Amino acid sequence: MSRFVEGCDRRQPTLLPESLDDYVAEENPVRVVDVFVDDLDLGALGFEGVTPAATGRPAYHPAMLLKLYVYGYLNKVQSSRRLEREARRNVELMWLTGRLAPDHKTIADFRKDNGPAIQAACAQFVVLCRQIGLFGAALVAIDGSKFKAVNTRDKNFTAYKLKKRLEQVAQHIAGYLSDLDTADRQEGEAVESRSERLKEKVERLREQMRWLQAMEAKVSASPDGQVSLTDPDARSMATSGRGSGMVGYNVQSAVDAEHHLIVAHDVVMTGSDRQQLSSMAARTKHALGVEALDVLADRGYFSGEEIRACEAMRVTAYVPKPPLSHTVSRTWASSSRSVRDGTARAPGGRRDLSRRGHHGVRLPMRAVRRPDRRRHQFRMVPEPVPAAAEAVGSGEDAAGHGAAGDGKSSVGGGLATILRRGQQLC
Repeated sequence: MSRFVEGCDRRQPTLLPESLDDYVAEENPVRVVDVFVDDLDLGALGFEGVTPAATGRPAYHPAMLLKLYVYGYLNKVQSSRRLEREARRNVELMWLTGRLAPDHKTIADFRKDNGPAIQAACAQFVVLCRQIGLFGAALVAIDGSKFKAVNTRDKNFTAYKLKKRLEQVAQHIAGYLSDLDTADRQEGEAVESRSERLKEKVERLREQMRWLQAMEAKVSASPDGQVSLTDPDARSMATSGRGSGMVGYNVQSAVDAEHHLIVAHDVVMTGSDRQQLSSMAARTKHALGVEALDVLADRGYFSGEEIRACEAMRVTAYVPKPPLSHTVSRTWASSSRSVRDGTARAPGGRRDLSRRGHHGVRLPMRAVRRPDRRRHQFRMVPEPVPAAAEAVGSGEDAAGHGAAGDGKSSVGGGLATILRRGQQLC
């Protein structure tokens, strides 16, 4: 054993025990949390229990609980039960809390009773960052993130979901009633017991249908047409993956471009970011205390009204414009249903097909069967250019010469050019 690094004997007593401060390095971020919370005026921020009661059991100081709360979020430990365990075994938390270990109920109640005060403490941190110069140029990036709530999709109801569930329950009831009719035409004790079980199932399904109908009235009365049972504030939101919607929250964040610090945040109940640009820009401008601001966002925030509102408060928004139309050539897969794309339908519908080109001019199109595919698939190709359009484009007709001279400025020439370009793209 002499060739290995040996540790200390855990049963060896020491006359002068080591200080807990020796286990926390000078550059440890936990020291920043300690200094920041100690300098806050918790009473002015609205924290409860700053002034202790004259009677009763002594309570934990809000400063210690706030340090525990901030440390948990810095280290991705949000659960109150996990924070309780960490306070008993984590050396950094022992140093931060003075070896105090509140139970999970105390931590959860502190978070629930001091929500606005915790937000005010976060605002004070932004003010501190601004005072020490961590926010450089007035340039921020805004984006949204979906956070999953403690609410399953089965306990979130919309009008469409209720309609589908009512149809399923009705089908099950019809199936059980059919089984009851079959059982009534038979005899025997086994048949009678089976009939009793079927009647119980039918009664449970009818009770479930009455409950769904009552829920349907609640959904209709809801402002946004959704009701969540476990987490009432959570809403069903679509995500990037197909069929991977989730019930949660849309968290908007504005991040400083220089040090990547979160300047402002907000939680909204809508899955789209299209209406959040101006509100987040106003929050960010107020937090930074600047007169003008530059904002970066993705194309999900593009909205003319929102950009105009940003310009009104001297905020320059850099948002890419989403594409308004696809390319001229596109493959469609269809069996017997209609393909809905503008005025186009599958060849079974036999309607004139057209697509809007790059310059806003509708191009006549036709569907061509693709023989290399198993299913009925069609490809959109432009119709041949009419001779009249070619003539107008070249300026050879008399009307063209009389109106435009050499025909170079005629509208027909531009149309013919677009038609020819559409042919080349396909």
